[in-house]
Amino acid sequence: MIEIDCMGEVCPVPVLMLKKHHQAICRGEKVLLLTDHSCARKSITEYCKQTRLRCSAQEVMNGVWEISIES
Repeated sequence: MIEIDCMGEVCPVPVLMLKKHHQAICRGEKVLLLTDHSCARKSITEYCKQTRLRCSAQEVMNGVWEISIES
């Protein structure tokens, strides 16, 4: 599993960081992205819909999300 720490990063940085791993995800690798910005959660979800990736987001602490992404 690839872990991407986007704590403190604002859009579009989390999406750009995720895009770097797109090919690995398509090969079956799973990604766990950690963010503390709700706009990043929304942007990641939209990116996944556009690229036909599956994602699920859980708020693990107040204002902190873990987003799981896979093909």
